[in-house]
Amino acid sequence: MAELYFDDLTPGTVVDLGTTVVDRDEMVAFSARFDPQPFHLHEAEGERVFGGLAASGWFTASLWMRAYVDAVLSRAASLGSPGGDEIAWPAPVFAGDELHAEMEVLEARVSRSRPSMGLITLRGTLTRTGDGAVVYRSRFTGMFEVRPTAP
Repeated sequence: MAELYFDDLTPGTVVDLGTTVVDRDEMVAFSARFDPQPFHLHEAEGERVFGGLAASGWFTASLWMRAYVDAVLSRAASLGSPGGDEIAWPAPVFAGDELHAEMEVLEARVSRSRPSMGLITLRGTLTRTGDGAVVYRSRFTGMFEVRPTAP
């Protein structure tokens, strides 16, 4: 049973999605399978390019997505997402980094064609604790059911 609906996600709402620590083995395994660039797989190349073996941006995005699912989508009347218009990795991520995830509701409107669905523009961020560097930023649309009215 869903707890969170479109009606609960109003502009200005910021949701703390928690923290995660980057696991080196997971980071390298992901890169080996999905993004096998040398600076994601080989210490010397990572050191040369980024100052250390760096995570794939797609791995970083998946860390944010997991936090979003755990804190929001797992208890929400979510209807998926048609996509977004921004994704950025402004700073590299390294094994052992502790990352803090947040979600902010930027805009919300009820669908004109499906009034039982709301469209929410969201910003996702991951910030490295310690130096405060933003390492991931995205902006996308989430679709959520409007809270049903009692019969």
